[in-house]
Order: sequence, then structure tokens, then C-alpha cells
Amino acid sequence: MANARFAWGIDIGNRALKAIKLVRDGDQLRVDDYELIEHEQVLSNAGDNRPSLIQNSLAQFVQRHQTKGGQVGIGVSGQSSFARFIKLPPVEPKKIPEIVRFEAIQQIPFPLDDVEWSYQLFQEPESPDIEVGIFAMRKELVNQYISFFTEVDLNVQLVQMNPLAVYNAMYYDQRIKGTTMIVDLGAENTDLIIAEGETVWLRSIPIGGNNFTESLVKSFKLNFAKAEELKRNAKTSKYARQIFQAMRPVFADLVSEIQRSIGFYASVHRDSRITRILALGGTFRLPGLQKYLQQNLQLEVEFLNGYGAGEPADGKLATSFNENLQSLAAAYGLAIQTMGDGKINSSLLPQAIRRAKLWQEKTKWFAAAAATFVLGTGVAYGSLYLSEAAFNSDSATNDKSQVNSILQKAQNLDQQWSEVEQSGGPDRQQILNLSSLTNYRDLWTNILRDLHNSLPKPPSVDSTTADIKQTPRGQRNLVFVDTINSRYLSDMGQVLSDPDFKRWSNEQFTGGDSGSSRGGYNPGAMQPGMMPPGMGPGGMPGMPGMPGMPGMPGMPGMPQQNNPSDGGGGNNENGPSGFLLNVTCTTPNSEGYALVDKTLITALTKLNAEHALAEGHKYYIAKATIVSANRIGENTVRLQKMQQQWQAAVQAKQSGTVTSTPGGYGQPGMMPGGPGMPGMPGMPGMPGMPGMPGAPGMMPPGMPGTPRTSTNQNQNQTDDAAPYRDRQTGEDVRNDWELRVLVAVVLDPKPAPKTPE
Repeated sequence: MANARFAWGIDIGNRALKAIKLVRDGDQLRVDDYELIEHEQVLSNAGDNRPSLIQNSLAQFVQRHQTKGGQVGIGVSGQSSFARFIKLPPVEPKKIPEIVRFEAIQQIPFPLDDVEWSYQLFQEPESPDIEVGIFAMRKELVNQYISFFTEVDLNVQLVQMNPLAVYNAMYYDQRIKGTTMIVDLGAENTDLIIAEGETVWLRSIPIGGNNFTESLVKSFKLNFAKAEELKRNAKTSKYARQIFQAMRPVFADLVSEIQRSIGFYASVHRDSRITRILALGGTFRLPGLQKYLQQNLQLEVEFLNGYGAGEPADGKLATSFNENLQSLAAAYGLAIQTMGDGKINSSLLPQAIRRAKLWQEKTKWFAAAAATFVLGTGVAYGSLYLSEAAFNSDSATNDKSQVNSILQKAQNLDQQWSEVEQSGGPDRQQILNLSSLTNYRDLWTNILRDLHNSLPKPPSVDSTTADIKQTPRGQRNLVFVDTINSRYLSDMGQVLSDPDFKRWSNEQFTGGDSGSSRGGYNPGAMQPGMMPPGMGPGGMPGMPGMPGMPGMPGMPGMPQQNNPSDGGGGNNENGPSGFLLNVTCTTPNSEGYALVDKTLITALTKLNAEHALAEGHKYYIAKATIVSANRIGENTVRLQKMQQQWQAAVQAKQSGTVTSTPGGYGQPGMMPGGPGMPGMPGMPGMPGMPGMPGAPGMMPPGMPGTPRTSTNQNQNQTDDAAPYRDRQTGEDVRNDWELRVLVAVVLDPKPAPKTPE
């Protein structure tokens, strides 16, 4: 790529095709040409017409510009690709590719054979620490995307993620100073790139310009096209105030997601502090958006005023170029890397295409190689002819008879051995079936224990109310698990490969997977669906009560392993089987999202396949993420339920049935120490085991879910906050956070294949 005469960087966005042509001018690069072609229809609303719209835009581009003799770099959405950054252990340089491949197998949520992947090493000068960025995209998506370009005879040399292309652009122009966040606000999603020194971190969030347009569609009852026009002309519209009021929730959501990303980055890079933001993307043309971000993030938000490679020489072209600077960063970065000047040089171009291009570059050597081959095969053929003549001579007849006799004996012995191997087959299968009955007996014990160990450590069981209240409620590092819903999936592949993992929190606990069931864990009851289907009529012996969880009734038995007919356990031909866990939890901490993210989520993501193999577990955590986070006071359904429970308890107290008035979260919650899980019936032919007593709890005594007498005996129905008070401390819980966490549990982790030396 470094020898290209010129290069085009092409970014096909949701609204338009954007392209920049770079040529080499001495030691520098120079912008020679540029193009922006709006699609006939927004791609996100085009449905099945999307491919034809892309083809039409590319056809127009090829008609307008000279592309022969040049190379093309194309960008793919960060939302449809995968990026993960990992610190490598200290190793010899020659071992790095082997370790990176092992990490890729662990981190990429689908088989390596199904993806195009590459990696990039990041290392600060004079620092022994090496960080690796692993990037991947499904082969079918890459091939489909490349086909759009090859159909119009464009010489594609590079496939790069748009966020990395933007980073290359800003790095080449020396715009990264200190710790810089780049916010590239596109139509469908926003790419967040945090760059510091020689390292980079990425995140793509599903908020973009279309969300602002959709808010206008709902508020003003317009179609999408008219709402888009209204948004673009908001600054001069006489309804500007109403327009911005309608878009305000999207502004708030965008700021919230950026703040979460900054918080997460700060928790991982504790010595770093983001000092500035570079704003990119056409959506930043919205008046007031820059000021809104500056006020809420308390950071300077800067716009681009040009590129280091200049602008087109044509005056009219230069004017249009400067008007669209904010939208061209990805195309600019793609062209820079295609010319060989990118800081990041990884590429998702398929290996088959790379090899084909490599062969094309070596065609000048083919003639000499072919001549040498013809000469060599002529000599070999002559030698073969002489050998065959000697073999067919009369003197060799006896030798051939002996060989045939020995071969016949070997075939007879092989047949006899096959009969020996097949004998006793039914007995061996029965032994395997019986031994498999013990598989997965400790699966849920370990899963629930891992969840418990991932939570912040609660106060001692001896802590009094006064002890707890010494720490302000908003500063208490407490997380309470309310419910755990599970769903078994015989093929987790579609879940793990979905870039929008969060959506499975809604869909897969109400839909149906053939042969699966759903259920949930509430204190005191384990519902069906916590185990895969296909279990025998027996079940497993009793398990001990989990710390902080009350006893659970017997679970249905696990499926036999490696038996496709029973639909459970192990990996099938489509993908690994496993569970989706939907965990709801609450916390009084004012930074609820950050607390759960840095404790529960961080701890769960460390329970990867490598950890599972080391511990001998039959599962690992493939993904864990926070799906939603809201104040309890914003959940009207929950508030109504809390009020109903409180009123019922007040009536019971007045009638003398009970002597205490409850309050708090209004849900059972995890108990401070359960009685243990009752024993589960034994499997056929195997005795059951008794249940064991529970251990100390997941939350301090008297916290939500603990039936203790309220310390506030004077509260009554005239106290508006009474239904919402903490049972132990008497504090209002409506400002506490409730969160939903989605966890992907994959069964039967496999060791990474060894890389040939």
C-alpha cells in the first residue's frame, strides 16, 4: 500500500457516500479530490432496498472520478464490528502472535473460522507494557460489503473500522494532545475514541442523528423525511424552541452515555484524565449541541477547522469540502492508511484476497518459475518411466506375489480387530450414560456463588443500624440482588455474535427457543428454566444454601452430555449452549451505575473460559453488561406495589396479625442467610444427597427482604414516605438505583487450540 500512486478513502454512511483522494507530494500527503453523494433514501429506512442504494451511489462515484491505477480503502461501522483491548503479559516478542491468537479465541464471541480478524500492538516508548487491540467482523458481512466495490472494479486494498480510521486521521494531523476523547456522532450510532499517547480505546453507542429525527417524528407527528428537514433547519425555524424541547431527551441520553464511558475509562486507567473533546460528524451541525456537551461534561468541545493534508485545489470543490469537514474524518483516515501512513495498520481484508493480490505482484517471476518447473518435471518423468519398466519385468513377478500375500493378511487382521472393537458397545454406552448422570451437579451452585462473590462485600452481620447509618446512604457500597431470571438456549452463537447484546434482555425472556423454558429465581423458589431441558425424571441431590440466599427446592436434572438427541449440555453443531441471566439489583449508592459496573460487571467478565478451565468449571461468563439503570422513584409500577404491600401490612398490624410495619424496596430481596437448598431427588440408580445449611448473607441483616421490626415505630399513614422507607434505617429509598444486568453463561468451555510452531 505504501507504493500506491494515489488512494481513495471511501466511507458509506447512512445518508451519503463520502470519499477523499490523497496523493503523495514529497514526504507529505495532499488532498487531490473529494466527493459526497447523498443516497436517494436514508439507508436505515431502506429495508431490502439498501444494497441497491449503495450500488447506485458507487456507480455515480465511479462515473465521476478516475479510479484506475489507484487503491481504495473502505470503512465499516464500529457497530457491526468488534474491538477489544487487552494488556499482554511480559513475553518474548516471538511469542506474541501465539498469545494474541489465544486471546482472540477467548474474546471474540464467535469462532475464528467465521470472522476476519486482525490485531494491533500499542506500546509507549521505553515502557515494558504492551497492549493489544483485537478487531473482528463476521466474514459474511465483510464479503458482502467488499462485493459492492468489486462490482464497479474498485481496487480494494484495505478494510478498516471507521473509529480506527478516525483515530488514524487525528493522529496523522497531530490533534491528539494529552488524553483526548473523539466523539464521532453519526446518523445511526456514535463512536467514542479515547486516545492517549500510543494507546487507543473505543466504544460505539446506539445514539445518532436519527434519534434526534425520530424524537421530532413522535412529537410533531411527521414522516421521517419532513422531520429530518425540520431538524436541519431548526436554527432558523420559528418553532426552534419547541424543536429543541422535543430533542432534549436525546441530548440527555447522549451526555449520559458519554459520562458512563468516561467513568469506565477512568476506572480502568486511574492515572488518566480526559482534557478535551474533538467533535466530529454531521449531527454536530445541530445548534446548541456543542454548548450542551461543554456545560454537562465540563470539558472543552472543539471542532475541526481543516485537515493537515490541505484541501482540493479547485476553489468550488474546496468550499464544499470545508463545509463538510466534520463528516469526512473517516474517509480521510482510510486514505491515509491506504497510502501507508496510518498509525494503525491492521486490516479486515479477507486473507484470500490478500494472497491473491500478493500473487498478482509476483507475476513477473512466473515465466522463469514455469520454465524451471517444465525442465524439472521432464527429468522426473524420465526417471519414473525407467522405474516402471523395471517393475514390470519378469524378474519382479515373484516379488509382487509376496507383496500381495502380505497385504491380504494385513486386511484380514484389520477386519478381525474391527470386530473386537465393536463388541461390548451397548455395555460401554450404558456405562457412559450412568457416569454422565453426575455431570453439572454443581453448575448452579457455582454460578450463584460466583454472582455472590462478584458483589461488593456487605457490612458485617453484627453491624447495627447506627453503624450502617454512619456512612451516608449515597456513599454505601451495597448492591442487593432482587431476582435472577434465566433462559436456556441450545445455541448461544446468535447471542454472542450480536453487536446489540443488550436487546436480548427484552426478547429472550418472553420469546421461545425450541426445547427451552424460562423461569426466574426469587428468594425461596427456583423456577423451571434454570436448567437446560432434556433432564431425566430423577434430578440431582440436594445442594447447600448459597450465601445470602434462602433455600431452593430441587432443580430438574441436567441433560446427558454429548447426546444430541436430548437437546442439552455441551456444544452442538450450531454453537455453544448456555444461559442468559437477567439479574435485577438495587443499590443506595448515588453512583449506582458506576458501582455495579466496576464491581459486579468487572468481576463477572474475569470469569472467562481460561478461568473456567483452570477452576474445572463447566461454564464461563462470555458477556456481562448493564442493560438499564433508573431511580426507584421513576418506576411507577414498583412504587405502586410498595404502597400496596405497605397498606396491606398496616391493615394486618391494626388487626393484630403482625406487630411491625414494613417499608423498603417492597420486594423480598436476598436474605441475610438462607436455610439452605432442600435436597433434590436422586437420578435413577443414584442416591440423593441431603441439603446443606446456608451461609452468611449477601446483605446486612434487616436490609430489604429481611422481616425485621421497623426502627421507626412512629410512622403512620400520614407519613407520605412511609411505604418507601428502608425497613432497618427508616430512610427513603426512592432515590436509590435499580439496575438490570444481562449475563451470558456458556457451557463446556473449550481449551484454545495450539498454534503450530
